[in-house]
Amino acid sequence: MNAPGDRHAENLQAEELQAEVAVIGAGQAGLSAAHHLLRRGLAREQLVVCDAYPGPGGAWRNRWPTLTLSTVNGVHDLPGMAFTEVLGRDDDPSAVRAAEAVPRYYGEYERAQGIAVRRPVRVRCVCDGDPFRVEADGPDGTVVIRARGLVNATGTWERPFVPRYPGAGLFGGRQMHTRDYAGPGALAGKRVVVVGGGISAVDIVSEVSQVADTLWVTRTPPRFSEQPFTLEDGRRAVARVEDRVRRGLPPGSVVSVTGIPWNPRYRDAERRGALKRHPMFTAITARGVRWDGVDGEPDGETPVDVIVWATGFRSALDHLAPLRLRGRGGGITMTGRLATQVQGRPRLHLIGYGPSASTIGANRAGRAVAAELLEALRGPEGPVQAPRTPDQ
Repeated sequence: MNAPGDRHAENLQAEELQAEVAVIGAGQAGLSAAHHLLRRGLAREQLVVCDAYPGPGGAWRNRWPTLTLSTVNGVHDLPGMAFTEVLGRDDDPSAVRAAEAVPRYYGEYERAQGIAVRRPVRVRCVCDGDPFRVEADGPDGTVVIRARGLVNATGTWERPFVPRYPGAGLFGGRQMHTRDYAGPGALAGKRVVVVGGGISAVDIVSEVSQVADTLWVTRTPPRFSEQPFTLEDGRRAVARVEDRVRRGLPPGSVVSVTGIPWNPRYRDAERRGALKRHPMFTAITARGVRWDGVDGEPDGETPVDVIVWATGFRSALDHLAPLRLRGRGGGITMTGRLATQVQGRPRLHLIGYGPSASTIGANRAGRAVAAELLEALRGPEGPVQAPRTPDQ
C-alpha cells in the first residue's frame, strides 16, 4: 500500500485529461452514448471514452469459444452501422463465434464513427464535484479525467455473482462461474453440476452433457418459449426492470421475463435427458452435494467433481462508491426518460444498470442520455462551448 506521500507523488505524475463528458466503458452502451453525444454536437475533443479491455468488444471478448451467433439472445445493431456489415455474406451464424464477431463489429464501429477509445484504462474511483474527478490505471500509469458530465457504461461482466451456500468452503472439487467457463473440453469425463435457470446455464448444460455426467439444478422451474426472442420480448423485460429502479429497488434480471427460446441444440439436449431439472441442493460437501429432505431427490451425498455457477452478474459499480448512490435497500433511484439519470444528479447517467442492461436497452438509452446530459450541461448559459486551445 502506498503511503500518503507516495500517493501524492503518483498523482503529480498522472496524465491529466479535461473533458466536458467522460464515458466509462466501450461496450454496446458506451459506444451508443458516444455516438449520440457526437451527433448532438459535442466536439470530439470534449469527449473522453475509456475502456478497461485491451481491445474492442467489451465483455464479448471473454465469451466461451462455443458460444456462436445462433445461440446468443440477439446482437443488436449499434446506431448508424448494421452488424451484418462486418459479417461475410455467406457466414453461417451457427459457426461464427460471438467472441470474434462482436469485437470485430465494435472495432469497425469505433473507426467508422471516429470514436477514439483510450484503452486499457481501468477506473479505480470517481469523486464528486464540478467537474467529476475520475481516477484510473492506464497503460503508462495513473490517468485522471476531469469531466463535468459522466456516463457510466461498465455493465456487469466484471461482477460475477455466486450465492453463498452451506459447505461451499469445504468442497474439494472445482467451482467456476460462467465468466470462467471456456468450453466443455476441460470438463470431459467429470461429474458436473450446473446451477442456474437462464440461457447461459442451458447453453452450458447442452454442450457439457455431451462429454460429462451432468446434472442441471435451478431454484425455480425454467420457462422455455416456443417462439424466438423478439424485440417486443426485450421491451417487456426492460419495462419491468425500469419500474424497479425508478422506485430505488435493485434492478433484477432483464431476461427473466423473456423465457428461454428453444433451438436445435436445446432440443437435442432435451432428447438426451440432459435438461431434466433438479431442485436446489441443501448443502455442499467436501466431495459433492446433498439433497436431504428435498422431494424427489435421494437423501445423502451425490459425488461431484465440478460445480458451475451460471448464476448471473451484478452491476459493476464499485468505482462509484465514493458518490454514495445506493439507498438502504441496495438499489439506486433512477429517473429521466429511460431511467438512466441518477435521481438528483442530472450530470450523472448509468447505462448498463437496470433497464439498459441489454443490447436493446443500451441502444435506446444512448439517445436519451445524450439529450438529457447535454441539456443539463448547457444549463441557462446556452450551448456547450468547445474548450479553448492555447492559440485561441
